[in-house]
Amino acid sequence: MRHVLSTVFAIVLCATSVWMTPGTADASSLAGSYLAGRHASVQSDFQAASDYYGQAMARDPGNADLMESAVLAYLALGNIRQAIPLAKAITETGVRSQAARMVITAGLVDEQDFETLAGREVEDDGIGPWVDGLIKGWAYIGMDDVPAAVAHFDTLAQQPGMNGFVSYHKALALASVGDFAGAEALFEADAPGAAARTRRGIMAHAEILSQLGRNEDALREIRANFGNSTDPELDIMIAALEAGETLEFTHVPNARAGMAEVFFTFGAVLQAEQAGDYYTLLYTRVARYLRPSHMDALLLTADLLENLGQYKLAIAEYRAVAADHPAYHAAELGRAAALRRMEKPEQAIEVLEQLTRSHGDLAIVHSTLGDVLRAEERYAEAIEAYDISLDLTAPDVNSRWFLHYVRGISFERSGDSDAAETDFRAALAINPNQPQVLNYLGYSLVEQQRKLDEALEMIERAVAASPDSGYIVDSLGWVYYRLGRYEEAVDQMERAVELEAVDPVVNDHLGDVYWAVGRYREAEFQWKRALSFLEFNGTDTEADPDRIRRKLEVGLDAVLAEEGAEPLKVANDD
Repeated sequence: MRHVLSTVFAIVLCATSVWMTPGTADASSLAGSYLAGRHASVQSDFQAASDYYGQAMARDPGNADLMESAVLAYLALGNIRQAIPLAKAITETGVRSQAARMVITAGLVDEQDFETLAGREVEDDGIGPWVDGLIKGWAYIGMDDVPAAVAHFDTLAQQPGMNGFVSYHKALALASVGDFAGAEALFEADAPGAAARTRRGIMAHAEILSQLGRNEDALREIRANFGNSTDPELDIMIAALEAGETLEFTHVPNARAGMAEVFFTFGAVLQAEQAGDYYTLLYTRVARYLRPSHMDALLLTADLLENLGQYKLAIAEYRAVAADHPAYHAAELGRAAALRRMEKPEQAIEVLEQLTRSHGDLAIVHSTLGDVLRAEERYAEAIEAYDISLDLTAPDVNSRWFLHYVRGISFERSGDSDAAETDFRAALAINPNQPQVLNYLGYSLVEQQRKLDEALEMIERAVAASPDSGYIVDSLGWVYYRLGRYEEAVDQMERAVELEAVDPVVNDHLGDVYWAVGRYREAEFQWKRALSFLEFNGTDTEADPDRIRRKLEVGLDAVLAEEGAEPLKVANDD
């Protein structure tokens, strides 16, 4: 039998362009509908893909490939109910389809048909051995057969690489039926491994400890892992624990939630392994369908949709979070990010400003607003936002370095070089070897032609920490140029251009360095390249096209003389 899924993924993810757009496809023909659907799939336009594949199926209803394509589109949209009949039809043709099995599994959970789920043969009916194995364990929980579930999980854990995942789900399964002591024994032995150290794992463990009357241990668990970097949901847990309340076990309360957790677990793993946003989305969509209140699945789904360029679908996910939910701020931050990627910065700023009024005690809200304002060159407002964020961030939180760094950039761009330097040095006091900060401060000092020896030392440290960053290597070349060490500058600038071949600033710098060592024709070539990249990419705040044109007309020496700058030294002449 054929495995259609791999074929369809090859179609969906194929880099080969179809030279037509959905709007111009002749949808009156089978081929036109199919090609339009294929193009829409490549563009991750799942709604258009589902529409066109639907039209194609109307003309060829028994075509398993078309049905598979439609199921994938429906699944990516989250329209699982609509996909179930098609998924069943695919299996009836005898074709193996992973996507169809995912949909059918969701349908069986809907029907609470745990017996069928527990009795499925993985080779013939399954999604994949790991997913199906965990689903089967949870199916036994749904059948109220805890001993069978435990025995199955124990057998499954013997497979290479499975022990941590299986132990985690076994612990959740035991907790879901009230065996908190059994669940805690697994956590205590660190049997779940890395899964227990995720945010969800830590919160689930805290609930289990609270159910056992061990609130202090639960608090220690949270504080040991999150410190001062909490969020509203964690703060609610902490407040309840400190008040002596017993936390309800909410993370996976039943078999359906457990199966949702299986799909979310593997979605998170696929994302971490960069298995592809589209493929990962299929898992998170099933998790969302099985448990609509699964907030982590919602946020991950929205993030994947953003990465796929489906910003409106992402925003629809974010807007599903109620304003009184503890995760509302995270959803609104995500919505603002999606609006920015849609090139709607003013709307993003409006969302964030509203969030500062409803969640003004969260440092991340103000820092994110600062980031958007800084990108819009509204530096004074960005500085105000960063000021608030720093006030809200505890002194011992390591991430303060970044707030000083971005506020320093805002000061520098607004012309306050002293305040910028103060912030950059504050960032380095927290994170002394941070290459971006070392480079930014070092480069700023070079441009101001101050403290050049210190600037060189900073940039050399930055290059050592990040040797493949073209911008940092460019800074090192530029400080050599400023120091009159032109031959050394050439080596670094040529490497910078190799790393950032189309950057106008780097090419402009290389032109200046070539001129300084008497390689005039090569200098002119680099300046022309810089101009061409400026024309292609738009204006740049540092590369001045008029100045580059003037250098091409009269040479760098004359331009420096016109500017009243010191003339170039004789190359490497002390």
